[in-house]
Amino acid sequence: MKLLFFDDFIPGVLRGDTVVDISRVIADIPHVTPHDWMSGLIAGFSRYRDRIEEALNASSPGVPVGEVRLRPPLPKPVNLVCMAANFLEDAAIKEPKPLNAFLKSPNCVIGNGDTVVLPPDKADIFHHEAELALVIGREAADVKAADAYSHIFGYVNFIDVSARGLHQNSLFIGKSWDSFGPMGPFLVTADEVPDPQHLPVKLWVNGELRQDYTTADMGVDIPHTFEWVTSIATLNPGDLLSCGTNHQGLSALQDGDRVEMEAAGLGRLTVTVRDDLKREWPRGIDRGTADRVAGRAKAGGFGRPTTPA
Repeated sequence: MKLLFFDDFIPGVLRGDTVVDISRVIADIPHVTPHDWMSGLIAGFSRYRDRIEEALNASSPGVPVGEVRLRPPLPKPVNLVCMAANFLEDAAIKEPKPLNAFLKSPNCVIGNGDTVVLPPDKADIFHHEAELALVIGREAADVKAADAYSHIFGYVNFIDVSARGLHQNSLFIGKSWDSFGPMGPFLVTADEVPDPQHLPVKLWVNGELRQDYTTADMGVDIPHTFEWVTSIATLNPGDLLSCGTNHQGLSALQDGDRVEMEAAGLGRLTVTVRDDLKREWPRGIDRGTADRVAGRAKAGGFGRPTTPA
């Protein structure tokens, strides 16, 4: 099932090329914010699933998906945990690096069709990082790897937008700007993703393929990553754990770019980029950064941007 919000954060389900409003079906879920509504649905999904399926099978035609505005399916997760350096970079790295993670601000989340706004701070470069994100389905504390999948409700496309080189590369200032967390276009329940550990992930900039990898390249697999994270912090329904990225296809984000990302079966997430300073970097894959992350070089990257006169 593909759960979503549309227009003024109306809860819905994607049925083919149409969106079906399920707000009446789940009206009794206590909520103040849209995220409360979705996290409540996730926590109580077993009670609502049959009713939702009845609504999908009813005669209502739904609304064509092209006629609505899709919103982020999890608009303000309490915990947005992102893994750092957890990929083998197409086997360039022989041994997994020690597990590491960071938190992004919940206010960074935007949805399909929204705009990534690059801040005026003098970053060396702004990168896209296409990632598979896990949606937590029930309270997860000290979960063993063998039980990890029983705590995962579903999956969603996520782009970890990153500003490099700000204030000694602080992860907070590099990762948590408003609009630095595109997500969507919908949340796909786990039953529709049979093998998340071998999921192709692709990202295009202006129609040109940049990132192209599979989650099989993770240094530490999903169950053991989940075990490590939940040994530190309890995760709850509606929280997100993003798996990290393979850095070999990163490129600069700059004004006017159209960015599309798709993990197989999760739909295509599309956002645009705005930079009021109109900074420019070389087009194409940032080979310097790719080589540095893979250990083929000690330094590298496009460096400081130029600003048109």
